[in-house]
Amino acid sequence: MFRSLWIKYFLLLASVSLIALSSALLLRELMISDFRKYLEGEMEDRVYWVTASLESTYEKYSGWERDRVIEDTVWALMLGFDVRLYDKDGSLVIDTGLAVDSLSPLIKKRVAALSEPRKQETGGRFVPYALFLGGNEIGQLEVSLLRPAKESLFIHRSNMMLLLSLLLLGGSAIFLSLVFSKKLTRPVQRLTEGVTAISEGNLKKRVAIPGRDEIGMLSDAFNRMAQTLETQESLRKKITSNIAHELRTPMSIIRGELEGMMDGLIPADREHLDSLYAEIKRLMTILEGIEELARAEASSLTLRKREVELAAFLGNIAGRFRQTFEEKGVDLEIRCEDGLAASADPDRLSQIIMNLLSNALKATSKGGHVLIKSERRNEDAAIEVIDSGCGIEHKDLPFVFERFYKGKDGGLGLGLTIVRELVEAHGGQVDVQSVYGRGSSFTVILPL
Repeated sequence: MFRSLWIKYFLLLASVSLIALSSALLLRELMISDFRKYLEGEMEDRVYWVTASLESTYEKYSGWERDRVIEDTVWALMLGFDVRLYDKDGSLVIDTGLAVDSLSPLIKKRVAALSEPRKQETGGRFVPYALFLGGNEIGQLEVSLLRPAKESLFIHRSNMMLLLSLLLLGGSAIFLSLVFSKKLTRPVQRLTEGVTAISEGNLKKRVAIPGRDEIGMLSDAFNRMAQTLETQESLRKKITSNIAHELRTPMSIIRGELEGMMDGLIPADREHLDSLYAEIKRLMTILEGIEELARAEASSLTLRKREVELAAFLGNIAGRFRQTFEEKGVDLEIRCEDGLAASADPDRLSQIIMNLLSNALKATSKGGHVLIKSERRNEDAAIEVIDSGCGIEHKDLPFVFERFYKGKDGGLGLGLTIVRELVEAHGGQVDVQSVYGRGSSFTVILPL
């Protein structure tokens, strides 16, 4: 019937192309199915987190107050939800729009930076979740899923890739078509493996496909999607980790002095009890750190400034740290210019220096050295904390003061963000210089 060899090869190639396209469609369905199953599981986990947080807030304040649930509502938005909260009588307490409108312009910008562009997944349809406390219903949360824009982009590019594949397979020569078919199938399989790995909980999985063609663009979109999912998943863990980091220093000092009293090395007199009381007060201050950070970012932090004589002030802080440094075998040296004073809030300045000393101690191994020094620089006072520790990688340096940023070899997160915001609230600036493997130097500049 078909005597032309070209037609036979054409029909054969068309059949192979059809089979290849069918395989690609099946792979695509598998990818999208696995991806959506993973997102559904993630959504349920996030809804549980939001409802648990709201129930905890209700229990803490014995009722629904709009100002008390703004933070929970904003976190729900950042987790990908449009929400409405009703009390047990069916009255609206707050929704996403009201929560965002109540924020200051600066906080709105930061919320927008932390939550990527999204669109309605369900056309505005809200799913109700009952809220309970002690077995009694206390209200209802209605949730509408906001699909991340990158997810839509991923699906759209997947469809475009399949359409382009069909056109190329239909119009290409036999050899080029076969080569292209293999070239197409291989990266799709790798992407399928990547999606499957992510659906099984391995959020660190990445797919490296060289080239800037459509497959390469799809690979880039997949990797960006995976990075976004990993960041969202780790955000709650980072919050807990950073709070623990802030609490560790005063707790270590309190523990050291109490152990010294129990062992008879430190007398339990009024002076040392006053010192412990001061550390407990400072601990309460650190517990309010996130709230202080929000106020500082909104330019609403109240400072009680006075003249602070830096030599005595820094010497007092170093004295509290000295036992902790000695236990680790790290030398702590202080070198201050006499008579140098700066206009600062003593509590906030103490928080700045303690954060920097805590980081220096953490980064420095036994036998290392940490130096605190202060000196006049033109019309400013400069305070430096210099350590001989592990240092910071060059690629991490631009980000060490970013909120929740954590370098590969260090715990640089909320603490350094608070340092930056408190220094800037004083009208000063903070800078870091570091050589990886040799140590770091943090410099705080304050007006005299």
